[in-house]
Amino acid sequence: MKKLTKEDISQEVFDLYDDYAHNKIDRRRFVEKLSLFAVGALTVPSLLSFMMPNYNDYQLITPRDPRLKSEFITYESPKGGGKIKALLSQPAETTKRLPGIIVVHENRGLNPYIEDVARRAAVEGFITLAPDALSPLGGYPGNDDDGRELQKKRTREEMLEDFIAAYDYLRSHKGCNGQVGVVGFCFGGWIANMLAVKVPTLSAAVPYYSGQPTAEEAVQIRTPLLLHYAGLDSRVNEGWPAYEATLKNNKVENTAYTYMGVNHGFHNNSTPRYDEAAATLSWIRTIDFLKEKLN
Repeated sequence: MKKLTKEDISQEVFDLYDDYAHNKIDRRRFVEKLSLFAVGALTVPSLLSFMMPNYNDYQLITPRDPRLKSEFITYESPKGGGKIKALLSQPAETTKRLPGIIVVHENRGLNPYIEDVARRAAVEGFITLAPDALSPLGGYPGNDDDGRELQKKRTREEMLEDFIAAYDYLRSHKGCNGQVGVVGFCFGGWIANMLAVKVPTLSAAVPYYSGQPTAEEAVQIRTPLLLHYAGLDSRVNEGWPAYEATLKNNKVENTAYTYMGVNHGFHNNSTPRYDEAAATLSWIRTIDFLKEKLN
């Protein structure tokens, strides 16, 4: 049987998956709608298998990479979820204090892709902290479907407090130089924006394809921003012009890139929404921006 590729899948299927991944439809309805696209070799099981993330085969930096010291720690989030588990990663060989990055997951907890992203940033010379906002509920459950269901049981505001506490923890860590930025994806991008709102001393924020703060929140931002948007992501992109206008009016340093012809989630190399060119270029820009702002 021919192995499926992105070219075999219509954009409607990617849009349908986006609705499912963002809790607009449940799994039963997702499968029902997916069946409309099951023709010939494109069976429902093959489509489901193709669209779901494959974490095992696509980690770029393994947990045991000798270049890194990577371990799970816990920190206190007094206004949020209490004890929060997080992956702390840093270069194995370093004699100086390093700039810090908070890496924020999507709407499903700290899955292997986000752990991998945190390690990717660490090999670039940062100390990184990737918290799991599902910690109060037992942590990431091992699959994204259950992770989304768990994350719906917490409010965005509760989880935002967990990431503010993560900033405080990392900034005061003995291995950090006190300069801390944030990178977040989807829900995590909203957290990145909101850390810029809530934490005046945040050094830089990089939201990927994320919802924007309200106008009232955005006027509080002074943190430099680098924003990445997906050209096909109309749901998220419609909020950018108003956000951009507020940032411009308040003279907040910001640069936004829209990667044309790619889907929401294009940086996630474990799913078929991944776009290698956009992911690679956006990551180079992200690392360069954070090195400039955090050193």
